[in-house]
Amino acid sequence: MASAKYIFVTGGVTSSLGKGIIASSLAKLLQSRGFSVTIQKFDPYINIDPGTLNPYEHGECYVTDDGAETDLDLGHYERFLNNPTSQANNVTTGRIYNSVITKERRGDYLGKTVQVIPHITDEIKRNFTALGNTGKYDIIITEIGGCVGDIESLPFIEAVRQMKWDMGAENAIVIHLTLVPYLKSAGELKTKPTQHSVKDLQESGIQPDILVCRTEHPLPIEIRKKMALFCNVHLNSVIESLDADTIYDVPLLMKKEKLDERALEKLNLPHNQEPDIEAWKDFLGRLKNPTEEITIGLVGKYVELHDAYKSIVESFVHAGAHNECKVHIKWIQSETLLSHNFEYTLSELDGIVVAPGFGQRGFEGKINAVRYARENGIPFFGICLGMQCASVEFARNVLGIKDACSSEMDPDTPNPVIDLMEDQKQITAKGGTMRLGAYACELKKGSKVNQIYGKTRISERHRHRYEFNNKYLEAFEKAGMIASGINPDSKLVEIIELKDHPWFVGAQFHPELKSTVMNPHPLFVTFVKASVEHALRKRLVVR
Repeated sequence: MASAKYIFVTGGVTSSLGKGIIASSLAKLLQSRGFSVTIQKFDPYINIDPGTLNPYEHGECYVTDDGAETDLDLGHYERFLNNPTSQANNVTTGRIYNSVITKERRGDYLGKTVQVIPHITDEIKRNFTALGNTGKYDIIITEIGGCVGDIESLPFIEAVRQMKWDMGAENAIVIHLTLVPYLKSAGELKTKPTQHSVKDLQESGIQPDILVCRTEHPLPIEIRKKMALFCNVHLNSVIESLDADTIYDVPLLMKKEKLDERALEKLNLPHNQEPDIEAWKDFLGRLKNPTEEITIGLVGKYVELHDAYKSIVESFVHAGAHNECKVHIKWIQSETLLSHNFEYTLSELDGIVVAPGFGQRGFEGKINAVRYARENGIPFFGICLGMQCASVEFARNVLGIKDACSSEMDPDTPNPVIDLMEDQKQITAKGGTMRLGAYACELKKGSKVNQIYGKTRISERHRHRYEFNNKYLEAFEKAGMIASGINPDSKLVEIIELKDHPWFVGAQFHPELKSTVMNPHPLFVTFVKASVEHALRKRLVVR
């Protein structure tokens, strides 16, 4: 008998249909029924991981506790399941081929000709089952990136076919996500794209067990019957996935459609127990019935593609619901803050976040945003590069070190308040070489962050090469900028906070990577609360 049951989620017709959200929603429902579930993403691109990809290409690079740079869908998995993922949860074609070629160079294949079948597909299957073989999980959900029919996806699809054949129908099933478009001129929903997509799967030897149909309009029974007939699936396995107001509605919509029941039936698992999702419903109730509204300015370099800051956006959703507050995000391209009237852009905000990023472009605009927040008492949150910008701004405008900078932006600066980490100075390769993953941080007793976390030792995730230069620490603290979080081993400054300011915190780590629906991150929760209080003070002044 299989050590775990497997659900594969494929997609057709077009990309960006939301395989990750469907996989996360199904996993949440199965988890709420008492099953131990995890999700993994197999991406067909040849990069080893997304760590070297431009955010405009791929969106956010999500980082796990064990230091893996992964696809942003792993963020959805963690936010929905409230469980951490790892290196094993995201595998690319690049990693598969790299592993096979390494084995070939070592002589592991004993002179055999190395081919896509069986060597590549065997390596894919080994990775498919790695988490299942740990004995920790009842069900493994595997999302296959890209679209059925893509050349890049073919080895993954073939490996799925083999898995179904190896394990049997009750141990491995396929859910196919597809699009049912609505032609406005004809006033009709069209099933032909779905039929062609399923045909592509069938030509690869895979019969989908369940169809999940993305649609803007409800699917009439006639349309469902037509797809069931021509796609060779049972009528009750044609699942409607209507566009939702928020991604957090999708588990409830899938429960209504009985997606979890159908999956459990096909896997021959008990499905009589109703899922316990009361806490999720409570979250949705607070999310949809806010008593306050605020506007947060997100100052960043990649704001044209909102997915570049996906975890930050979702962290504000979680923190907003916790505070019964609707958080509106104003996207601010940092380069626009170099104009002479940038203050007007910032004056209407209730809080300012300076987001992570790399490189010189937009750096000075971020410095201007920090200065405005500091001088005008606006709640400020600096994340990674945002914390470094706050340090440079303080050095220039409070300590009077006018040529202070980061050596990332100006390698010849005489005052590198932010400098390259010592263990990074001999590194030239880009992929997977930053300070990555979870590190400990000790909080100064009595500090703002100590009160926020309610503890003196925390662990947070990192992704950076540059750090605060401790040569300047004494001067900073004398002037009121406190290093309230320190790594106990390297003495790296992890958190700075400004005394005599309503809420001014910079974090070298990425707190957004640990915020989930059930456990919103305390820094985001208190930042939103401070921003609400700032908004209320502004209204009193206006009156």
